[in-house]
Amino acid sequence: MPELPEVETYRRYFEATCLFQPLADIQVEDTKLLTTDYDVLVAALRGRQFVATQRVGKNLFAETDGGFFVHFHFGMTGDLAYYQYDQEQPRFARIIFYFQNGYRLAFICPRKFERIGLVDDVKAYLLKKRIAADALAITPEELGQTLARKKALIKPVLLDQSVVAGIGNWIVDEVLFQARIHPERLASSLKNPEVQALHESIQKVLLTAIQYEANYALFPQNFIIHAREWALSPYPDHGQHLLCPRCQQKLQITRVGGRTTYFCPVDQPEVPADFR
Repeated sequence: MPELPEVETYRRYFEATCLFQPLADIQVEDTKLLTTDYDVLVAALRGRQFVATQRVGKNLFAETDGGFFVHFHFGMTGDLAYYQYDQEQPRFARIIFYFQNGYRLAFICPRKFERIGLVDDVKAYLLKKRIAADALAITPEELGQTLARKKALIKPVLLDQSVVAGIGNWIVDEVLFQARIHPERLASSLKNPEVQALHESIQKVLLTAIQYEANYALFPQNFIIHAREWALSPYPDHGQHLLCPRCQQKLQITRVGGRTTYFCPVDQPEVPADFR
């Protein structure tokens, strides 16, 4: 599923390819992918240009020279592909933007969970959808104030997009590991130093993922994402990726808030030393 790092990569790709090119037409294979009526979408976009982009969490907003935005939500498997008219159309290109210069942008929707629509005001849209501050923009103070009000487990709290936008399942596990916080701690129990460590870990994990364009095999060896085996292990020793990179204990796999969860039971104690 495209998470914040993937969508940030898409945003940069969109800016590098699609800005300041007048649109000639839009082709939509399945109008169920639209959150705006097809005729309204086409009439609004023909002859317009994209002039800037904005990302909040997993949401991409492409601003037009008409002052409104096209909202992209990438669902579980969405992607973008910019190509010339004489090149083969990408597979699962359900929505295609035709630029007047002959280039095209395909919105690739393999499972049809993706969505596109027009948005007049980004702030109003985020408020209506209860999408909080972006995970890379939230301050330690904002994060601490929000967590202090949440008498629930820290992992599902961080997954709640109305708390902080853009943090998905593996990212939460990595953030909590880097901050040495057990996934079943109560959010409201975190002390100020722990909130600060959590905020720093959010920045570290997301910026690392963006740097490597979410290529998991390139992530540092001190990340526990390697235990998920989505890519080849960076360790020379077989099975090393299943151990905590700090204490060498076997990582534990459980379910928290209904989600598969990886953590180190030694390095992320359920009851911190200060509480014993």
